[in-house]
Amino acid sequence: MLAALIVVAALCLSLMIISIHSTLNKKPQIVSNEQNIDNVTRSAPVEPQIVVEPKPPENNMKPAERTQPRRQDQTQPQKQQPQKQQPQITQSVPEPQSAPAQAPSNIPAPHSVPPETRSAPPENRTVPARSPTERTPPAGNTNSSRPAAPDVPAPAATTAVQKPVENLGTIVFIIDDAGNNLIELDPFFSIPGPLTMAVLPGLPHSAEAARRIRAAGKEVILHQPMEAIGGQNPGPGAIYSNMNEDEIRAVLKKNIDEVGPVKGINNHQGSKITMNSEIMQIVLTFCKENNIFYIDSRTTADTVVPAVARKVGIKIAERNVFIDNEQNKDAMLRYISGGLSRMQKNSHVVMIGHTWSPALAPILKEQYPLLIKQGYTIKTASDIVR
Repeated sequence: MLAALIVVAALCLSLMIISIHSTLNKKPQIVSNEQNIDNVTRSAPVEPQIVVEPKPPENNMKPAERTQPRRQDQTQPQKQQPQKQQPQITQSVPEPQSAPAQAPSNIPAPHSVPPETRSAPPENRTVPARSPTERTPPAGNTNSSRPAAPDVPAPAATTAVQKPVENLGTIVFIIDDAGNNLIELDPFFSIPGPLTMAVLPGLPHSAEAARRIRAAGKEVILHQPMEAIGGQNPGPGAIYSNMNEDEIRAVLKKNIDEVGPVKGINNHQGSKITMNSEIMQIVLTFCKENNIFYIDSRTTADTVVPAVARKVGIKIAERNVFIDNEQNKDAMLRYISGGLSRMQKNSHVVMIGHTWSPALAPILKEQYPLLIKQGYTIKTASDIVR
């Protein structure tokens, strides 16, 4: 019995030793695995890309809250975008190849089949597919055969447009105050049509302005300064009410010699002079003797120029509209339209603008072809007076 107990105790002791030894061998493995898991979970929130992202809303989150949504936001686009883009690229490549494959089946049809049956489905199906080298010649043939179609309506359209336009009247544009400088003249030289420009005398650029205007093919007239009612300074070379006939004639001759040759005269200011029958008779008589026409700028409603002109026996013209009383495009177009409405009474209309108006030249350049298309004729001042 004693021996049996000793044996059993020895076996139990050995089993205990074996179990203890086995447990000691397993514990390091479990601990190492736990350490690896912690390293994986802990290293994820410390990724530099997540921490550095400059997104203000996420900066207010706690670190534990910041890791999970960011990892999802990053992993999903990175995996999904390549998967979405690759199918689009692969699908878009064969599509252009399949489209030309159908085009050559339709291209030879016009050569062998009447136009009515070119788009018939049976013919498109029976034509065999061709190689890329066979597709290019029919593409050129179709382009060369299609332009023949517009030849039919073209002659009908041109013949319909070429009907004579009714002449609605004559427009004369006069641009006053040339001679102050040369820069403001250039825009008016590009206007595609007749234009009359009135040059002031006695200014530093008067003679050169007149020369450049003639060189540009525009008409030059003398913009004669005259005394006004309000006492404004009309500038050099002016006619005043206290002058006698010889003085008036001398002033006119000097001014014409400076800016001439000129075909006509119109008045600069001059409301006081154009109300004076005696002085205007001297002026108009001088014009008649020198074959120079006169245009009344009508700076006053009490002008006596028309009555004196009938007495002297000289034909004159009168201003109907000042275009640039207001310095904006809409207003200028409105004044031009108002001048055209007066064409019903007279066969012509005289519109006056000024060189110092920067918007005027572009407007006239734009309106010239439009007015001609509407049926108006644009001429110089000498055309309507003579």
